[in-house]
Amino acid sequence: MFDKLIVFYNSNLPERICHNDAKLNNILFSSANKGLCMIDLDTIMKGYFHYDFGDAIRTIVNPASEEEKDLSKILFNKSLFKAFINGIKSNGEFLSSKELELLPLSTALMPFIHGLRALTDYLNGNIYYKVSYPKQNLIRSRNLFTFSKLALKHQDFMKKTIKEL
Repeated sequence: MFDKLIVFYNSNLPERICHNDAKLNNILFSSANKGLCMIDLDTIMKGYFHYDFGDAIRTIVNPASEEEKDLSKILFNKSLFKAFINGIKSNGEFLSSKELELLPLSTALMPFIHGLRALTDYLNGNIYYKVSYPKQNLIRSRNLFTFSKLALKHQDFMKKTIKEL
């Protein structure tokens, strides 16, 4: 998996202002379920658009919680991915062709990074992430690695969907 993900870092992408924690829980919605704004703004800094995109996708298209122990419940919802891409369509003109090309890869990269962080924290005695039980970070890492593999399996679908932008 790592050989596929390293391509991202060798691509000379432009740095942009990024939220850097663009998961679904950090999007504020109206009572009509319309997206209003991002919250938890202490993570904003320069980075790659792919960080925010990959983080959003990992929490939007997977109906399972990061705490899910049953890995068969980890899914990649294609309809939600298409809907998210359609939302980008009207505002994504600023993205370069290289950025668009690598968007699918970011959907595997971000859960992989988060999985490594959770596994590292578990191995270090759960000193960074708050946990409710001793193996919670281990469960999180398995969940995130499973989604990362699913995202790699859906690369062709995502590339096709993004080309339709």
